[in-house]
Amino acid sequence: MLGAIEAGGTKFVCAVGDGSGQILEQITIPTTVPEETMTAVIDFFGQYEIEAIGIGSFGPIDVDTESATYGYITSTPKTAWKNYPLVQAIKEAFPVPVGFNTDVNAAALGEAAFGAAKGLDSCLYITVGTGIGAGAVVQGKLVQGFSHPEMGHILVRRHPEDSYSGKCPYHKDCLEGLAAGPAIEERWGEKGFNLVDRPEVWAMEGYYIAQALMQYILILSPKKIILGGGVMNQKQIFASINKYLVELVNGYVNLPELSDYIVSPGLGDRAGITGSLMLASLALQESDHQ
Repeated sequence: MLGAIEAGGTKFVCAVGDGSGQILEQITIPTTVPEETMTAVIDFFGQYEIEAIGIGSFGPIDVDTESATYGYITSTPKTAWKNYPLVQAIKEAFPVPVGFNTDVNAAALGEAAFGAAKGLDSCLYITVGTGIGAGAVVQGKLVQGFSHPEMGHILVRRHPEDSYSGKCPYHKDCLEGLAAGPAIEERWGEKGFNLVDRPEVWAMEGYYIAQALMQYILILSPKKIILGGGVMNQKQIFASINKYLVELVNGYVNLPELSDYIVSPGLGDRAGITGSLMLASLALQESDHQ
């Protein structure tokens, strides 16, 4: 029996399941303050005999196991969670192996194991929602250096008709600052689902996402690109992305067939929680080998 936590900025999804990605029980807990949210999380897992727990968390987080703050949520704009020792809080309650990574890395793992990238040793999972983040699997492993990738904060060229200053508190007009859900709402004065009939909204969105995808493709050459998150529920963005991507690449590399290459998550909204089960499974395997 494995535990999984998909720790999001608005909700924590907690589940128990097994190494085959099968989820047996799942609940959703609002992300309020650590004292409230974590009490509910611990109460849920306390009902089960858990062998390991995997956490896919909103970030930035410290994933360097040699660091004094490994397991912490670090410089998040959610002030109550800033410098919060998430892994330590779980380990105090449950003395079992704990796997820890970003929510988007967890989703990339889930999609690689059981979703749209099943059978491939490489994929890129990008979420476009309240924020923008991405996780990459290369040669079967998550990409990690001194920290985890922060692909949502790359700089992109501004659309010629876009005068919006940008929403990111750190960089203003990085990709997240121009193309995440709150930027769409602030720029156009309406939430995305109220802008369905405004083609110029989604053309601009596709323009920014296509630029990002071009950079990711040229750097990582992933075998599959999976676009999730609330904004990507507007399926008309895919046509806009594909159009601009072809123009931007301009024949420099031969792109795969885009309708099969840039896709929605095969696991739907379960990519993150399924990947968190994978993190638990990997943590258990590592502890067995020590």
